[in-house]
Amino acid sequence: MTTGIRVRGIWLAIVAALTLAGCTNDKAEVAPPRSNDKVVIPPQSSLIAVPVEADLAQLRAALETAVPKRLWTINKAGQTCVSPSKVKVLVVKIKTPKIKCDLVGEVTRGPLAISGKGHQIIVTMPIRAVIRAQRIAGIIKQETGTANAQVRALITLDMGTDWNPRAKVDIAYDWTREPGIDFMGERIEFTSKADAKLRGVIARLEQTLPRELAKLQVREHVQAAWGKAFTSLQLNRSNPPVWMRVTPQELQFGGYTVQGNRLRINLGMKALTQTFVGPRPADPAASPLPPLRRLAGPPGRMLFFIPVIADYAQLEPVVQKALVKRSARPFEVPGVGAVNATFGKVTLYGTTGGRIAVGVNFTAQDVANQFPRAEGMIWLTGMPVNPPNTQQVTFSAVEVTGKSNDTGTKLLLALANTPAVAQTIGDALGQNFGRDYNKLMLKVSSAIDEKREGKLLIRARIDEIRTDSLKAAGQGLYLPVWGTGTASIELVSIR
Repeated sequence: MTTGIRVRGIWLAIVAALTLAGCTNDKAEVAPPRSNDKVVIPPQSSLIAVPVEADLAQLRAALETAVPKRLWTINKAGQTCVSPSKVKVLVVKIKTPKIKCDLVGEVTRGPLAISGKGHQIIVTMPIRAVIRAQRIAGIIKQETGTANAQVRALITLDMGTDWNPRAKVDIAYDWTREPGIDFMGERIEFTSKADAKLRGVIARLEQTLPRELAKLQVREHVQAAWGKAFTSLQLNRSNPPVWMRVTPQELQFGGYTVQGNRLRINLGMKALTQTFVGPRPADPAASPLPPLRRLAGPPGRMLFFIPVIADYAQLEPVVQKALVKRSARPFEVPGVGAVNATFGKVTLYGTTGGRIAVGVNFTAQDVANQFPRAEGMIWLTGMPVNPPNTQQVTFSAVEVTGKSNDTGTKLLLALANTPAVAQTIGDALGQNFGRDYNKLMLKVSSAIDEKREGKLLIRARIDEIRTDSLKAAGQGLYLPVWGTGTASIELVSIR
């Protein structure tokens, strides 16, 4: 991280305690040492939902090509259409001859339909048979019969460790109208012969379905989503820019659901997330797609870490402006009386021991001219403190020191310890920065609600926020902000 989050007003409570807790020191001292430590933001481990979708219309089109429209034909000459039987005419039993005919016809299928329900893909194939009995006993020219059936294939998908789909196919059928012909008061059934043929069609369908499912290129889709997830997501566009770098570590399979013509593969991506403030960090190096792991719980839980950082350089003019405005009227200094002051440059930085140093360069002259004119730098140092889960800033263990000409040190230190000076600095630096914190959280929440980052569609929501203790570093004063919520990353180019 290269720059801090600009939070105006972060210091508005700094010297509320500084003013009241300052202690006089007659010795002229140099400025407190600067701290050069950086704000260290630990990476977080999240389980981000990565749904991958495939279009089942491709499967339907492939099956339409693989399964012929005409399933089989019928062409049987000299078949027994009506078996012989004995009938009684008056008192004599007469045996009727068997009636021969030629059976011709065809069995065709209608358009395939693919639907889904939960974890099952359902392929429905309507079948229609048209059968004609021709040259019946050389007397009747033709009789025609029809039959209808529904073939239903229930496909249960699983995924191998190599991310290639595996399918268990259960196929059933039922005749809604069994094949046969009504002839001379009898029903001539051909169900057994049709069943034998239909079983062959079903066997071919069972072989075709897994092969065509492989053409959905599920592994390629998963591989593309995995590779694109090595990226940096923008949480805040400006003032300042905030980025979250995502480094995937593991991909977990949590089954699939079917919605209409869309096959949705539920994946959970275990990833490290790192927060950066400033320019966009380089994307992490992508690693090969790891073997499949089974998802133990629901994916989508994400941990956010957003450091609210006050850049010391941005706070200096805020303090200086407040002091200049206050210098328009005299300060009342105990034991001295009214004192006029002129304030110059203000310096802020982190010092050792996790403390903050506030340096004020000014001149002072008592109105009664009883003391020599004083000029120099006064330093106030203290430890930033905030109650748990608040953005209220106060300082403890405050010390006031000075560096000036020999004759003016006492006047400067006395002035620095007056409630008026301390209150002025306190008004500028010591208020809570909750307003700016809330603005940042709102900006971050809206930024990641739904956005595109290249070919990725990111949806995220922060559900809960908690704040940690203030940390003072050389880079800035920052408040660790932890968030929990849900997040998903979808590769939008897959259709």
